Amino acid sequence: MAAKCAIFQIKLFNSSQKIKRLVVKKNIITLSQLIKKTPAILSRLPDFIRGARIGGNTDKTKPVGLGLCFEHAVKVNPLGAAIHYEGRALNYQQLNAWANQIAHYLLSIDIKKGDSVAILIENRPELLAVALGCAKIGAISAMVNTAQKGKVLLHSINLVKPKLIIVGAECIDAYEYIRPQSSIESNRHLFLADTDTQRETGTTADGWTNLATEIQQFPQHDLQQTQAIYSEDICFYIYTSGTTGLPKAVIFNHGRFMKIYAGFGCSAVGLKKQDRIYVPLPFYHATALTVAWSSALANGASLIMTRKFSASGFWPDVQQYEATAFAYVGELCRYLADQDKHATDSNNKIHTIVGNGLRPAIWKEFKQRFNIDRVVEFYGSSEGNVGFINIFNFDQTVGYCHLPYAIVEYDRDIDEPEKNTTGYMTRVAKGGVGLLIGEIGDKTPFHGYTDQAKSKTSILENVFTQGDRWFNTGDIMRDQGFRHAAFVDRTGDTFRWKGENVSTTEVEMFIEEINDVNEAVVYGVEIPNTDGRAGMASIRINGALEKIDFSAFLQQLKVNMPDYAIPVFLGINEDIEVTGTFKHLKGPLKEKGFDLDKNQGPIYVWLPKSDKYIPLTKALQQEIEQGLHRY
Repeated sequence: MAAKCAIFQIKLFNSSQKIKRLVVKKNIITLSQLIKKTPAILSRLPDFIRGARIGGNTDKTKPVGLGLCFEHAVKVNPLGAAIHYEGRALNYQQLNAWANQIAHYLLSIDIKKGDSVAILIENRPELLAVALGCAKIGAISAMVNTAQKGKVLLHSINLVKPKLIIVGAECIDAYEYIRPQSSIESNRHLFLADTDTQRETGTTADGWTNLATEIQQFPQHDLQQTQAIYSEDICFYIYTSGTTGLPKAVIFNHGRFMKIYAGFGCSAVGLKKQDRIYVPLPFYHATALTVAWSSALANGASLIMTRKFSASGFWPDVQQYEATAFAYVGELCRYLADQDKHATDSNNKIHTIVGNGLRPAIWKEFKQRFNIDRVVEFYGSSEGNVGFINIFNFDQTVGYCHLPYAIVEYDRDIDEPEKNTTGYMTRVAKGGVGLLIGEIGDKTPFHGYTDQAKSKTSILENVFTQGDRWFNTGDIMRDQGFRHAAFVDRTGDTFRWKGENVSTTEVEMFIEEINDVNEAVVYGVEIPNTDGRAGMASIRINGALEKIDFSAFLQQLKVNMPDYAIPVFLGINEDIEVTGTFKHLKGPLKEKGFDLDKNQGPIYVWLPKSDKYIPLTKALQQEIEQGLHRY
């Protein structure tokens, strides 16, 4: 019933012209429910006190950061496994020594605090060793998305003006394609073979310096520079797609890492040194890099890395490594739920999972089927100043937030918050749906992007009083009461698919570069029983439809875009509607979706594992809606 209510609410949200105090009675947190959770919270009170002490630090002259957090883990569990990966195991002392060698080497080639280092390595221990080595000397790790290609990859690298790039052999081809346009000096290219580079340094690629070979003669001891890193110093650049344009580099400083370390590692997740957290997520994303890693570091627990997520290989890995927790995002839990049921589904040691995107419709069944006690669902973004964590272990919520935030009424048609008669915004009622905003202040700063102009567009001013400033999250949330919320949808020109935010402007740009296309409008559409929204492009074409090679069309998109950003549906539309200011009217297109009865022109679809777009028929539409083609 709760799931049906949630679905009904979302449909109302999409079809109504304005969000006006839409109230639901399901999944609202009550006082009696909160009181029942008190014993469990009291049992973990020391963890919460430690987390509050670390996360509440406001002394900007106190040394903090990833490097110190890791060295703390070395002290509490020096011989405990820091990383498990494909048969390799490194204890905390070993990984620390390796990262220190990298750090000493970087200093020797004049990489210093505040310098940007681009990192393009898939999930493996080398990635974390490099990021940790950078963090120890205050260099900034630009965590480039390894799925990026072509112009997007070039943009991401040049955007942060790196002094150096470190590339894994698995990503060499993608980088070499854009290397002539790269801003990095030719002698500042480091390479890591796709091997266990501590045992086998591998053959050095032409035009590259082998990092594994170079660091061998450097010392393994901790560095003084780690003690001179403070909360405002930048730790990572993490890339995200905004509502417009190419990827943005989010500034992620060491102080923010400390808050995540405190909130998740010390408090909400609370893993002990004997725990092992399985992380099948890409470490260029904040969920794996900061949330999952800090959850392990806080008490010296083990991190289990995988190269890529595999639904069929997930539980065998969990059992093989005896994992007691795992991290997830978006579709991951649904992919696991879609696997055939087995009598051994509950035969695992998992007691806690942490992530964001577990769908309310499968939440309770997922916990029961796999015998999971705690779901530490959370809400946050790489750039945001407000976050929610499910510390009370309620079902179907992103959790609790102690930071100053508001959920305000929002007009979806014009994609703007509503103003009341006094010219200010209005908070939604309990159970209501609206835009989530976070107040910008000393304890909740907005560090923004490397592009200051883009940072300004994310700030709302004079929201409730003259002079106040709030960060616009771009997310629609439901107020569940007692400072809890549930995620509903994203606003504007960004939609979420396969755990990734997709910028429609960016996708439109690449589609319009194809010779046969005059104009493209991209938006997200709902496919029943999937999380997020699949991409759909409404396009105007040159010439006859019969002359378009839809196999070549798809291949052209794959040159510059990762698969998750490529539209699933193409609508051929010769009359794309615009406003008086020449803005595309996406609302009606989203409403029509891929329903053939609502669309006048033909629609083409890219089916899973297919290599081209094919015509959508009524029978095929029904198959997709019935879940016979799993996206």
